[in-house]
Amino acid sequence: MRETPAPLHPHGSRAAPDIGQVLELLEIAWERGRDTLSTAPLSAAQTRVMYIIEREPGINASTLGRRLSAAAPSVTRLCDRLQAAGFLRRTPRPQDRREMQLELTDSGTAHLHGIRRRREQALQQAMSRMPPDAQHALATGLSALCDAVSEPARALGHRESA
Repeated sequence: MRETPAPLHPHGSRAAPDIGQVLELLEIAWERGRDTLSTAPLSAAQTRVMYIIEREPGINASTLGRRLSAAAPSVTRLCDRLQAAGFLRRTPRPQDRREMQLELTDSGTAHLHGIRRRREQALQQAMSRMPPDAQHALATGLSALCDAVSEPARALGHRESA
């Protein structure tokens, strides 16, 4: 019988040790499914840029840099590569033509949809081997985790400046 170790922090979750095991399994699954889960021909950083631009069409490079916690030259290089690949379009902002806004091209949007579709299929395949109550519990838990992960930034009054 396996005994669950006591949490390191007195207020910590008893699930924390299990979460470590889940993260390790996710790393293994990621390696096994490298072709299925890949973002190729883009890097993970370039794909992250595309996700941000998709959520915030028309974002400018300086705001993108803050979202990425990246320096301006790094953001410029990422955007240059995405534009060269045909996934990103820079256009002058109508209110201030000196400022460029970033938008995904149709090819960029299609690439993100392809990534999501492959990942969703892989996840659905894995989850199909789980009982329905476990599937529901996983979905509920992951939703709560997403809410909790975004909460610290709001609780600390973290705001993006314009």
